[in-house]
Amino acid sequence: MAENQPQSPGPNSGTTDYLSNEDYFMALACLSAKRSKDPNTQVGACIVNQENKIVGIGHNGMPNGCDGKLPWSRDAVNKLDNKYFYVCHAELNAIMNKNSADVKGCTMYVTLFPCNECAKLIIQAGIRDVVFLSDKYHTLVETEASRRLLRTAGIQFEEFQPQRAEIPIAFRSFYDP
Repeated sequence: MAENQPQSPGPNSGTTDYLSNEDYFMALACLSAKRSKDPNTQVGACIVNQENKIVGIGHNGMPNGCDGKLPWSRDAVNKLDNKYFYVCHAELNAIMNKNSADVKGCTMYVTLFPCNECAKLIIQAGIRDVVFLSDKYHTLVETEASRRLLRTAGIQFEEFQPQRAEIPIAFRSFYDP
């Protein structure tokens, strides 16, 4: 039988069609990314402690009170009309939105490999591991700087290897027979 197919559970085993911790945490990062209003790149992050408890979550967006007041353009002629000076990255928001005293020793699940600025935040926050879904900017010098920073600080990073290809969510299936 295929690994992701529902099976008849034994009397004490519960269902076998459940999400692994890793798929669950990356799915939450992906779901959080859907909250971003960025028309080009939606990014989400989920921070998990050593007990597999979620301690922070975030997506890329404008600073508090600035939503709808600053540009989302990435190639405007006037550099001040580009998003790069204003947007808060998902990693920053996840760290700022933490619900615990600190994130030291935690793992961050993020949909896009962190930029060099976020790598510095991750290091300073004490995050121990980074699991990323995409590394689409792998060849940029900023991304190489990020990898150098993370390696130098001894932070492990690895590409996410899902156990499932997708995780559909149908709201009605939870309460309709």
